[in-house]
Amino acid sequence: MDEIKSLLYKGETDEAIRLLTDYIRENPESDEAYYLLGNAWRKKGDNRLALNNYLEAIHRNPESPAQKAYDMLMDILDFYYKEMYNQ
Repeated sequence: MDEIKSLLYKGETDEAIRLLTDYIRENPESDEAYYLLGNAWRKKGDNRLALNNYLEAIHRNPESPAQKAYDMLMDILDFYYKEMYNQ
């Protein structure tokens, strides 16, 4: 996981996503892997996949930091798309 975290920190999200996908295939109950995958997708700008992975992490561990990440991303999206509600 340290290597993957380092890749994310350096902005190498494609490689991090590839490694996390492989890791999850072998360790499907890893909430940390889903949380990090959510972070990777968020960095790539795919909020839908980020939210889905955060929810997977929360499902596996309600105490996961993914809950805070999910809530923050939802707050951002609610703020960003607020004008859409008034059309």
